[in-house]
Amino acid sequence: MMIDTLSIESMNVNTFFYEMWHTCLVSETASAVERDQIERIKLPEVCCAPGAAPTLDESAAVELAGLLKAVADPVRLRLLNIISQSGEACACDLPGLLDRSQPTISHHLKVLVEAGLVDREQRGKWAWFSVRDQRLRQLGDALSPDAG
Repeated sequence: MMIDTLSIESMNVNTFFYEMWHTCLVSETASAVERDQIERIKLPEVCCAPGAAPTLDESAAVELAGLLKAVADPVRLRLLNIISQSGEACACDLPGLLDRSQPTISHHLKVLVEAGLVDREQRGKWAWFSVRDQRLRQLGDALSPDAG
């Protein structure tokens, strides 16, 4: 029985199958017809080694996506920078530092607090903010090569 030209469409080539194909192709015991049939088997080109398995499960990825969404704004990134550099910051100082209105700053601080990136402490009339270092480390850890 002749083997028609085969095409393996999956990019995940079974290693065993590939090794067997290669062994048969170079085997001295294979007849010319068998070699011809084997050579017509088309394997997909593999560009590189398979990637690493994900170290984040679905729920952890959803949580980290929420953190990334919270910092995916230039004003919020600058707020995090100011607060982390000074250790804490009063809401009264932030509008002037960022040349934004107080309601705009309040909105962005609320997003950071809800994401758990910043803690808010009421001191009399003013709210003071400090960065939650552990949450920021989660972002860095999830994206580092040593994650997992």
